[in-house]
Amino acid sequence: MSTPRVRGRKIIINLGDFSVFSSKGLMQKRKKIPLSILLWRFLGATVFSIAITCFFFVHHVHVSTTSKIHHKKFNEKIHTFRDLQSWTQELDLLHLSKDSVSASKLNNTRGITELNYEKLWKPPPNHGFLPCTKPSLNYTTPGNSRGYLLVHTNGGLNQMRIGICDMVAIARIINATLVIPELDKKSFWKDNSNFSDIFDEKRFISSLADDIKIIKKLPKNLANATKMVKQFKSWSGIEYYQKEISALWNDFKVIQASKTDSRLANNNLPLDIQKLRCRACFEALRFSPRIEKMGNLLVERMRSFGPYITLHLRYEKDMLAFSGCTHDLSTSEAEELRIIRENTTYWKRKHINPTEERSKGNCPLTPKEVGIFLNALGYPTRTPIYIAAGEIYGGESHMTELRSRYPFLMSKEKLASIDELEPFSNHASQMAALDYIVSIESDVFVHSYPGNMARIVQGHRRFLGKGRTVSPDRKALVRLFDKLKNGLMVEGKKLSNKVNGLHQGRVGLLRKRKGPISGTKGVDRFRSEETFYANPLPECLCRAESSPI
Repeated sequence: MSTPRVRGRKIIINLGDFSVFSSKGLMQKRKKIPLSILLWRFLGATVFSIAITCFFFVHHVHVSTTSKIHHKKFNEKIHTFRDLQSWTQELDLLHLSKDSVSASKLNNTRGITELNYEKLWKPPPNHGFLPCTKPSLNYTTPGNSRGYLLVHTNGGLNQMRIGICDMVAIARIINATLVIPELDKKSFWKDNSNFSDIFDEKRFISSLADDIKIIKKLPKNLANATKMVKQFKSWSGIEYYQKEISALWNDFKVIQASKTDSRLANNNLPLDIQKLRCRACFEALRFSPRIEKMGNLLVERMRSFGPYITLHLRYEKDMLAFSGCTHDLSTSEAEELRIIRENTTYWKRKHINPTEERSKGNCPLTPKEVGIFLNALGYPTRTPIYIAAGEIYGGESHMTELRSRYPFLMSKEKLASIDELEPFSNHASQMAALDYIVSIESDVFVHSYPGNMARIVQGHRRFLGKGRTVSPDRKALVRLFDKLKNGLMVEGKKLSNKVNGLHQGRVGLLRKRKGPISGTKGVDRFRSEETFYANPLPECLCRAESSPI
């Protein structure tokens, strides 16, 4: 083919044995070119095209190989991500920013419209509320301490976390020097992690320097001193600590708190003490740098699939054994859980009626029920879901129906390679810390049971102004699930309307913390209260006067 020639307004293109004149639409025959010459031209062009293609192919392979070497650990899971890529292409959610999802970003995707952004993903309004944890003008730096407070935490990661924050406040109340808490190594999880393995010890000490004095170890001259080992009363107010506990300094230099869960009241404490609890829990008590780094990497990888839900699925063996909930389990599974409960000495309730507990809304939702719930809320089947949980009881056999509804189920084990998780994998609390980070940063957080993690994540997200936090109304949902099972209702618009109606006010709205249920007394009264760390409003969230509700 020869080069086009331009003559004024004429464009002449030679096509072998023809010429086209564009100005007048004329076409006239030219001298014919031999067929052999045309064939040579065709073959030459073909060889040139093949050469160019090979050049770019080799270049691409070289770059890909380099990338694979650089990201070898992550790409050990490449078979998983190839499957996920097909999902993300269908979702049109790939390559969204790691920042919080906005309406404008979601409107650019085919899978999420303005309507279901508002319904499913939009964070609740903050009405101008912002964190306010600074102490009052009357708040003073710690004076000379009267002694040392040793702390033996109990429970899993989040129960220990809450207890540590309470112990910071108690140390302030009784004017004690706090020794870095010792973590629980004997409970069900048998995690031998130390404080500094999970938390940023240096930051914890320095951040609270104006509140209490914190040291790493008890002074050597007091190592063998007589200690007052005390189990502080649950949900105690400030007077109990100022009078009964502070009086112990007259006879002892070291007080040891043998348990840390629920040792401080939720309400009716001085404002500065409540603000100190928030500073301790939401600002000072950060995870260690290596946990933060790995957790943020998991968040980044989830973000690459678009907006995502974190599902805190409390369906582990310890949870089911403790609660006595056996719905949809086999007889042998129920018996195994009963034996575990009988043999766990520090669990006080032994004889539990599972049917009665479920009807009261005291049982965690099963994976199957969670699937029905999310579908009724309106989340599409392709929604990326991160499972924040330990080992699910019964494994895949109990996850089948949830996975059939939502195949895009992710976890830290799927997002990271074995090598990447190896430093954390034999430590239940460190693995739970990774789940905590992904939960805090998710666009929507949903829990199947309001345990310690669900409550503190909910409170932390409120404090930070993060996205939706959905708290299922388990008691009402059980009735609907039973109607479905008995054929009295079918999944569809009617069920969806009922579920959405039940949960309009259960998406993490900013509101004042709820007090005890009317008519309850004693311990039941305290148990019925909304916990401080689940909702630190009004003490730790303040609204500008110009911001209307």
